[in-house]
Amino acid sequence: MGRGAGLAPSLSGDGPGAGAAAPHSRRSSFPPFPPAPHSRRSFPLLLPAMFVSDCRREFYDVIVTQRVLLLVASDVDALCACKILQALFQCDHVQYTLVPVSGWQELETAFLEHKDQFKYFFLINCGANVDLLEILQPEEDTFFFVCDSHRPINVVNVYNDTQIKLLVKQDDDLDVPAYDDIFRDEEEEEEDSENESEGSEPSDKRRRFEEDVIERTMKRRQRREWEARRREILFDYEQYEYHGTSSAMVMFDLAWMMSKDLNDMLWWAIVGLTDQWVQDKITQVKYVTDVGALQRHVSRHNHRHEDEEHGLSIDCTRIAFQYDLRLALYQHWSLYESLCNTSYTSARLKLWSVQGQKRLQEFLADMGLPLKQVKQKFNSMDISLKENLREMIEESANKFGMKDLRVQTFSIHFGFKNKFSASDIVYATTSLMENIEKEGHETTNFIKALDSLSRGNLDKLHQGLDLAKKQLRAIQQTVASCICTNLVISQGPFLYCSLMEGTPDVKLFSKPVSLCLLSKNLLKSFVCSTKNKRCKLLPLVMAAPMDVEQGTVIMVGIPPETESSDKKNFFGRAFEKAADSTGSRTLHNHFDMSIIELKTEDRSKFLDALISLLS
Repeated sequence: MGRGAGLAPSLSGDGPGAGAAAPHSRRSSFPPFPPAPHSRRSFPLLLPAMFVSDCRREFYDVIVTQRVLLLVASDVDALCACKILQALFQCDHVQYTLVPVSGWQELETAFLEHKDQFKYFFLINCGANVDLLEILQPEEDTFFFVCDSHRPINVVNVYNDTQIKLLVKQDDDLDVPAYDDIFRDEEEEEEDSENESEGSEPSDKRRRFEEDVIERTMKRRQRREWEARRREILFDYEQYEYHGTSSAMVMFDLAWMMSKDLNDMLWWAIVGLTDQWVQDKITQVKYVTDVGALQRHVSRHNHRHEDEEHGLSIDCTRIAFQYDLRLALYQHWSLYESLCNTSYTSARLKLWSVQGQKRLQEFLADMGLPLKQVKQKFNSMDISLKENLREMIEESANKFGMKDLRVQTFSIHFGFKNKFSASDIVYATTSLMENIEKEGHETTNFIKALDSLSRGNLDKLHQGLDLAKKQLRAIQQTVASCICTNLVISQGPFLYCSLMEGTPDVKLFSKPVSLCLLSKNLLKSFVCSTKNKRCKLLPLVMAAPMDVEQGTVIMVGIPPETESSDKKNFFGRAFEKAADSTGSRTLHNHFDMSIIELKTEDRSKFLDALISLLS
């Protein structure tokens, strides 16, 4: 087969196993965190030159002549980064095979299946926050390039300069501990007093022996102090999980550096960033900063194309920056449905209550919008109403306590007819990826989601939009049910909510992204509904049935909903410690450490340990 995989609507590149999904790992679970770096098998630990400073020279020029295995996580940002890299690979006829991985087990199995055919592995949104060499045990001639937004980065990966290279944005604040604070030369601990001269007098021997005893005692004390300080430093570094710059943005920067940045690539970078915002993974400050960076690229691209003939062609692609309404899918739905099923408006208006429904009617009346207009498809609304809709909604929203209903974002036009906002694409792609209607092989959802990002597959995108509407309805109905039936209870240091088997749409919430969206929306709504000031500051733990036959639940921890929230999540470490202290049967298989699977019968003791740990 010739060099180059191309942008086919499949997972393929080239080589054995192309397009094959990674089956479950032979192991029951992964250790959620690696052992202490100084106790693992030896390899050179150097200063962090493993952070790639020149993506073109240190990464792309290295792999462009090699066969590469792409291991891609199941999130929209990872898919967008993958699309950008695929487009670059197509330009340069790079051989590659793409394997989707939804967790650590599939990552390990994919590596085991392909390690004999590949020496270069590229991991997208997976692999940075664990000790990769400890988990995968690769040969010394195997090399990993990792582009992963998960933080913190594992310290062993940071200081390994032989096999692991990390692609991160240069201005990301990583706060990696200094090398000397966490690694120590073991040889100095093994020094002995064997160099005594045989001709020494007995008194000299005794004096030297006493000096050696004192010296060794001092060294042991220094080592204990160093190890205590090391544990404290690592705890401070690893206790919170958060996210760095979107991987799609990192890949777009590479394309821009190589002067190969196309409009499609820029759009995928925008969608990758928007995914982080929709999933509430980054702070508002980080989002606005990255939007500003992408806005400059949009202006540059539009200026570059404004005099070209294809700028007005029927199939042209135009990206625009805009201040848009924070309403989910409203241009592809009715305005009424969007208001009811957007977490922000639903929570602020308290739409699960009769009083909330009255407030919605008052809100619409204040805008002067007839119900007949807002309940029909947005495209069918009177043009005169649509022209001033944003201004009308923003003015009324301020009166009803919704001051953040306007958001900086981007939209794209495919020709003259099709217009989508970046959040539309995120919702559609996520729904395709977590579609619970089984159709063929388990990678089918991944392929459809990946294909929906291409402008030539608008049918798949529209299918995703329909699924997204169902997902958003299911989320808001479940939120309303949980609040009205008082399913959210305070456990002391955190709020807890558990969905029971038989709950409508419960199967959908066995999927990690859907459960996270539900949990975050539920916490927002609960904070707006409760009068208990203490509960407003608490995080949320949520559980849903995972596999009834195996008796497992999926559990997620969400940080507190506060305006000053830094989006850092401490539940990953807390879950691990609670499981260890009780012997609970857990599976830490997700790339986000704050999502675990747990045996149903172990849930009670696990929660008791979690309460004790966080109190």
